[in-house]
Amino acid sequence: MKSDLVIVYHRQPYEEVETETGVEYRENSSPNGIVPTLKGFLGKARRGAWVAWKEAEDTSNPGFDPVIEHTDSFGTYTVSRLPLTAAQVKSFYHVTSKEAFWPILHGFKERYNYDPVDWPEFRSVNWAFAEAAAREATDDAVIWIHDYNLWLVPGYLRQLKPHATICFFHHTPFPGPDMFNVLPWRREIIDSLLACDSVGFHIPRYAQNFAAVVRSLTGAQLVEDCETPSSLCVAGGALNDRRMPLTLRYYGNDISIHTRPVGVNFDYLEDLSNEAEVKTRAADIRADMGECKLILSVSRTDYTKGNIEQLEAFARLLERRKDLHGKVRLMLVSVGANRNMTAYAEVQERIESLTGRINGTYGSLEWQPVALISTAIPLAQLVAYYRAADIASITPLADGLNLVASEFCAAQDLARPGVLILSEFAGCAVLLEGAIPVNPFSNASMDAALDQALAMEPEEASARMAALRRCATTWDITAWTKAELAHFAELHALRHTAPDSTRPAA
Repeated sequence: MKSDLVIVYHRQPYEEVETETGVEYRENSSPNGIVPTLKGFLGKARRGAWVAWKEAEDTSNPGFDPVIEHTDSFGTYTVSRLPLTAAQVKSFYHVTSKEAFWPILHGFKERYNYDPVDWPEFRSVNWAFAEAAAREATDDAVIWIHDYNLWLVPGYLRQLKPHATICFFHHTPFPGPDMFNVLPWRREIIDSLLACDSVGFHIPRYAQNFAAVVRSLTGAQLVEDCETPSSLCVAGGALNDRRMPLTLRYYGNDISIHTRPVGVNFDYLEDLSNEAEVKTRAADIRADMGECKLILSVSRTDYTKGNIEQLEAFARLLERRKDLHGKVRLMLVSVGANRNMTAYAEVQERIESLTGRINGTYGSLEWQPVALISTAIPLAQLVAYYRAADIASITPLADGLNLVASEFCAAQDLARPGVLILSEFAGCAVLLEGAIPVNPFSNASMDAALDQALAMEPEEASARMAALRRCATTWDITAWTKAELAHFAELHALRHTAPDSTRPAA
């Protein structure tokens, strides 16, 4: 049976676990993150499908059913598992997506690596995703594609499903023309995205950059824009943009430029933070800290996340503030990435080296300044640390959005709220008012932010956290879901009331 909503994302919508009795499909342990967020949409469709990859030694005989029916708390839906070999995954994902696309999207031109890219293989994998999605979709389905590793899927899908409503959402930053046009495949990528009915972004700056890239490469026109609402434009933010593009016109077709930041499940996190077990765990953490203030930083191991800069700032704090020795600790959660990827292995080694140097230089038997955790922490335990922390320091050099900052706000103990230090270059900085803004490229800015946070009086901390929580609830996951569903309905109605499309094939 065909589906009227098809979500295309590289990961499967569950955690696949080998047990003694066979394979189990377990729900994701956290309610946040893109997978559980997207699964919420499947439960609202008459019939939904999810397209992802699954590794196989032989794609013609993968040893698993390519299509299964799956039931979980979100409902019953189809999962189409596209068999890819390890070599295909490495080429399309670890090499092309992570070594070529990722650094350009985040503004790290010096890390861009063109040489190992196998572009025909990337095309082939994207074509396979498009075919799998087309097999699951009704002729007039909404097909929703996610993220840059599937950039060519919309163009292929338009050939296979000309009457479908095709939407794309970027979860990363999107750079301007001077950066994006480094990619030698830029025109092919943009032509594919212009086959969409809608291209989505978290914040206005990324949408404006996309519109600028399109205009630099094609004859497309920006035919509609609007003033950015104040709730998406925190005063003075580095990523602010005062206007939002709404519609591009290309070969007579209108492409919606849709701006809407994903949020966290605020109510769930707040309730979890107030559960007796979590409150007890947070109290135990505080007791273990004694008189020390706890600075918490949570991210993945990636050169974009600013973990090295975070450690360097903490080292400078201890160097210039002898009065803080024994009175402050940094807990750095830097979840290890694939060590087979050289760039991430180098970052992890640098993080471990800096941690060792700081602890060796300043630590004692009674006090270890830095606690480094390189494995994922269960959600309830992480929420307890959010609740116990005096300061959350979230300082990426570039980040599409960053949900950790909002998670921290949702988990607060309002009797003793913490302080949020937030990079101006995290997408969420344009919507979270009340944080201490910091420029992670500036030592002076990082140092001043730490000093300000450590010295902040409780009254100011409470006022700032109240503002932060208002913003986080305004842009929570419920608001995003409602907005996206309304957008799909509007696009679907337009496509089926407009004259036949003259949209060119990619």
